[in-house]
Amino acid sequence: MSERSKTIVIVLLVAAVIVVSFGTGWVLGSRTSPQQGLGVVGQVWDIIFQDYVDKDQLDAEALAQGAIRGMVEALDDPYTAYLDATAHELSQRSLEGKFEGIGAHVAAEDGKVVIIAPIADSPADKAGIRAGDVILEVDGQSTAEMSLVEVVLIVRGPKGTAVALSVLHEGETEPEVIEIVRAEIETPSVRFEMMEDIAYIHITNFSERTAEELSPVLEEVNQQASGIILDLRSNPGGLLGTVVAVTSFFLKEGVVVDIVDNEGNSFAYPVEPGQIATDLPMVVLVNEYSASGSEVLAGALQDYGRAVIAGKKTYGKGSANNMHELGDGSALYITYARWLTPKGRLIEGEGLPPDYELDLEGEDVIQWAIDYLKTH
Repeated sequence: MSERSKTIVIVLLVAAVIVVSFGTGWVLGSRTSPQQGLGVVGQVWDIIFQDYVDKDQLDAEALAQGAIRGMVEALDDPYTAYLDATAHELSQRSLEGKFEGIGAHVAAEDGKVVIIAPIADSPADKAGIRAGDVILEVDGQSTAEMSLVEVVLIVRGPKGTAVALSVLHEGETEPEVIEIVRAEIETPSVRFEMMEDIAYIHITNFSERTAEELSPVLEEVNQQASGIILDLRSNPGGLLGTVVAVTSFFLKEGVVVDIVDNEGNSFAYPVEPGQIATDLPMVVLVNEYSASGSEVLAGALQDYGRAVIAGKKTYGKGSANNMHELGDGSALYITYARWLTPKGRLIEGEGLPPDYELDLEGEDVIQWAIDYLKTH
């Protein structure tokens, strides 16, 4: 897997692609024989170009893209997507720490597009977007028949432009329309402060800069703190290489994550030697929107008994994805493997149960962690 292979992070400010229906009958037929299915596709292709009434209006490139999108949609996997050439080019700048958009992480949940978390001080945050919001409409268009990446694409846009989202807040019955002006958003991924002699470290996502941001923080922590609170609540993941590097700050040896592909082949990502920065006691905070890379980190620390995990059961996104560039500049972002924790626990669809289930929110969770570290 390349360094740029991404975890769940599908972000409202990151490029994606519209995945539309082209038809699924021939795709379903390919389950028994891929070659047979491909032959049927070729037959349909020939019939269209031979018999379609408006033959002069046929666009081979558009038809090919439609066929690819139809196959991707038939997989019914929210983390597999087809990116056209423009979207693919834009996607190469994702997770670098600076974007144009509204500033919110999203995921697919029960067929709906749900806000995992708005980025702090982003236009989405300031406009009143909340974690758990369901996006019902974008600029008056219903999202009911849209894929996750389609919603991402139409919400994302250049700074200074506006987008109207109809959202249903968690626990409410009537939707609210919120207009948001897009902006350029710089997204440092690490926030740190001392709370008495306890270090509070909040990692919002795993970008290319996260390990670099975290290293000097831990140098300071080692000199001042008696314990660490690592807050991964509503962290949607990010770059796998970054997750491995960050985990290696807290473990001296072992495996960070094990990846198993569709043929049962296993590849373990070991702790990077020489990266240990601290062995201070730790509490890791998670919630139902801690996903992907944050689940890998929490799972490794939990399996090795390095930290106490507190909060709520995590999201359960444990799949590995690869980006395959295609001949016309487009790309296929495809789920190719599942992630297992060092002890072999499946993350996908399961999530991680915390050591301490907490019915607390916000600052109350942080105070619980402070009290725990002081008494243990």
